[in-house]
Amino acid sequence: MKHIYIFSFLFLSVIGYAQQAYYTNGQNNVDFTLSGEAMYSALQIKISNNTNTNTYTYGDIRDDFKIMDLDPTNSNNVLLLYGSVDNLSCTSGQTDRRIRDKDDFGGGNCEYNREHIFARSNANPGMGSASNSFTGIVADPHNLRPTDVQRNGNRGSKKFADGSGSSGDVGSGNWYPGDEWKGDVARAMMYMYVRYGDRCLPSLNGSGPTEPFTDMLQIYLQWNAEDPVSDVENNRNNHLEGVYGNRNPFVDNPYLATVIWGGTEAEDIWGILSVEDEEQDSLFSLSPNPASDIVNIELSNNTETRIEIYDVLGKRVFIRKINESMSLNISSLKSGLYIVKFIQEDRTVTKKLIKS
Repeated sequence: MKHIYIFSFLFLSVIGYAQQAYYTNGQNNVDFTLSGEAMYSALQIKISNNTNTNTYTYGDIRDDFKIMDLDPTNSNNVLLLYGSVDNLSCTSGQTDRRIRDKDDFGGGNCEYNREHIFARSNANPGMGSASNSFTGIVADPHNLRPTDVQRNGNRGSKKFADGSGSSGDVGSGNWYPGDEWKGDVARAMMYMYVRYGDRCLPSLNGSGPTEPFTDMLQIYLQWNAEDPVSDVENNRNNHLEGVYGNRNPFVDNPYLATVIWGGTEAEDIWGILSVEDEEQDSLFSLSPNPASDIVNIELSNNTETRIEIYDVLGKRVFIRKINESMSLNISSLKSGLYIVKFIQEDRTVTKKLIKS
């Protein structure tokens, strides 16, 4: 059968693949044409088989904090997760500091320690106790960040939930990580779920509804989209690939979360996985999305419209002309990401559809 290739992003993806050596060179390479559960599984295999799990210890992170979590404006300081105030001055009870001298690691007031973003006791089964010689999940550095000792204690094992402003308690026994840190937290939670599966289900460490047909919390998908990847996150990823042996895929490209779980659309840093609408237009909509059997195609006008659906390889799998809204049975399509084109005489709009 002749394949029709129409999207420039498919050609550009070849360049993008070459730039992402970790995912495309060596063993367990990732096929970026996958989506949904298939992409989840591919990333899980990649990041689970390229780690120094048995050698990297909980104690090792102390030295790595001083390399990868440095304040970009002053390399004598580390950045503290959940912090909001740039002031080294500290007295007992001041737990909102965003920076701390990198040598002030300890267990007292005005010092910093190690925060398990996915709380140890929230995993099922739990991660157990933490000692400097311990390895494995409790020592996974992608889940460890420097935090003010007291603020770490304030958070404890509270589940993450939506809020605004600085970090702190929200609702009934929940915790908001802060506007600056919510994306960091979301991407860490996505990593933990992909790396450790159901042991680190998002709902075990966060509150709120999940994206339909998935186990991913909608709030994590929202935070991932709203709070872009920071320089510190990139520094951590580059450093940890060397000392730990794997990377957090959602730091490398937040859009991978959209490919797997849908929800609030995140930035495609590589520019190869997403397709921008040729014209931002509210004349057309697809619902539900993701869809399993039936997708509703809504037209806000009655103009003759040609609907074309393409798979991620650029092969057209559906074409029809309509002049009113309709329901389309897509049960015969394989699960994955599809591109839907709405073509009218004076416009062409492209949207994404996830078949669950």
